[in-house]
Amino acid sequence: MNCLVIGGGPAGLTAATYLGRFRRPVTVVDGGASRASWIPVSHNLVGFPSGLPGDALLARLTEQALQYGAEIVAGEVESLVRRQEGGFEARAAGRTIPCERVLLATGGLDVEPDLPGVRDAVRRGLVRYCPICDAYEASGQKIALIAFGKCRVKEALLLRCYTSDLTVMTLGQPMDMSDDDRRLLSDASIAVLETPVTALSVQGDRIATWHMQDGGEHRFDTIYSALGTRVRSGLATTLGAEADEDGALFVDAHQQTSVAGLYAAGDVVSGLSQVSVATGHAAIAATHMNASLPFPRFPA
Repeated sequence: MNCLVIGGGPAGLTAATYLGRFRRPVTVVDGGASRASWIPVSHNLVGFPSGLPGDALLARLTEQALQYGAEIVAGEVESLVRRQEGGFEARAAGRTIPCERVLLATGGLDVEPDLPGVRDAVRRGLVRYCPICDAYEASGQKIALIAFGKCRVKEALLLRCYTSDLTVMTLGQPMDMSDDDRRLLSDASIAVLETPVTALSVQGDRIATWHMQDGGEHRFDTIYSALGTRVRSGLATTLGAEADEDGALFVDAHQQTSVAGLYAAGDVVSGLSQVSVATGHAAIAATHMNASLPFPRFPA
């Protein structure tokens, strides 16, 4: 009985390894857009004290999944429907994939600040998205946090644990922040800079100078962006899966969504966006997917 994993990031590839070791035929459809590939070096992966680049992590996970028989198909799942006879049917890469169980591990995409060359800046570590992942490496530096709209006050307060010099930059965009929120930032000695940015000067491995519309210039050692995430849960919600206001899927203790047989793991699930959490989700989901199906017999 075939299982389908949608997404080839840490969650999807971990699930494929588990399912392969359960001797289940498993197909992984990977659009190649895992957020993990953007990580220059992660220092909070357990077992890698010297850190590990995101691309290297994905390469190891891919090798392991293939070792246990996973089929990895490059492309996007265009549609996912329930079959009348039970199970699901996906359309991807010009083929139809019937399956009994599906794991959605499509993650999300960080909302990028409107800055020139931002993707290259992220890959080079000039702009970061996850203080939980790497704020420790920025300890004692002069840090800016790009935030507007719904201000991420808690993220700013978290970063304040690692620096005495923190500025929230709105890039000239309106800030949705209550008086209490402003007071929290002020009490924590966090500056708020609401002037638009007109240009950036890059020098070596960092953004050297931020040139502001009012003629001012600012220099920071590290930049974080907190503009939210676009969760890629549409395949599940189209089938009726329940999600929060941001599109993150609700799951039970086995990572099963409100649609029977449809599971979710990683950043597409409501909760903490971390590689270690995603792989844990995947282990739980794959184990329950296997247990919910008739067990295969070992050939005599």
